[in-house]
Amino acid sequence: MQFKDYYQTLGVEPNAGDAEIKTAYRRLARKYHPDVSKEAGAEEKFKAVNEAYEALRDPQKRAAYDQLRARGYRPGDDIQPPPGGFNPGHGGVDFEEIFAGGGAGGGFSDFFESMFGRGRGGPGRGGFGAQPGAHSGPRAPADTRAKLAVPLEAIYAGDSVRIGINGRTLEVRVPKGIREGQAIRLAGQGGSNGGDLLLEVEYAAHPRFEVDGRNVIHMLPVAPWEAALGATVSVPTLGGPVELKIPSNSEAGRKLRLRGRGLPGKPADGDQIVELEVLAPRPQDDAQTSAYEALRDAFGDGWRRA
Repeated sequence: MQFKDYYQTLGVEPNAGDAEIKTAYRRLARKYHPDVSKEAGAEEKFKAVNEAYEALRDPQKRAAYDQLRARGYRPGDDIQPPPGGFNPGHGGVDFEEIFAGGGAGGGFSDFFESMFGRGRGGPGRGGFGAQPGAHSGPRAPADTRAKLAVPLEAIYAGDSVRIGINGRTLEVRVPKGIREGQAIRLAGQGGSNGGDLLLEVEYAAHPRFEVDGRNVIHMLPVAPWEAALGATVSVPTLGGPVELKIPSNSEAGRKLRLRGRGLPGKPADGDQIVELEVLAPRPQDDAQTSAYEALRDAFGDGWRRA
């Protein structure tokens, strides 16, 4: 098993703040998303970016990872956890983490799973910070808790997702609009002890959307002429693409609202907030270069003081 430098994957320094890490993730996720990227190896890079973000966005995971990284490991170094884990006093991650149905967490590496993937199991299941130990004799039925990272699309639609846990595959119906922190109870699915399985819902990281309460935020790249002259463009939403009219004389950072396109809820559904990000495309030929030169001549330097 090889050590992975998650900070290097996201292109940030180890002392980067949460906002910087989130910004780097969003930029790279858009760049390598398999639906839009034409770069070689985009899918693998997309998975690596998602894995790095899942490790660093959670304070508990990040702290455990930083402790291991401080031992001087470099990317590609062979690494094997000794009996009891690298940090026996840490106690492991409290919940097993399960990623549903093709969300951002799918396909994580052995390194990630060894650190975070198996909660407080016995030897070989508890990650680098787990406590070894086993129980003997019969147990009274007890509930088993786990965290379930659900794609936002499933939260929006109320879809069923398929998960794998303890060697079993389960179909889980996700209540439409369920909030983070709420739990889904699967009666009698807690394992060999006969208890229930309680799945605490969290929203899986998404390359295109962020969640603010019931609202969903999307950064929309637009060309300078679309912002200046106005345009009608296709915008992704959790329910599928819709047409959005961009008013003329729009500036970077302007927010447009798509009502009812956020997460479902009571007394009302959330909205999707579309924030404009004005980007200048790179000229690909002489004609496009000439167009930029014409813009330069037409505007001069006066636009900076406008």
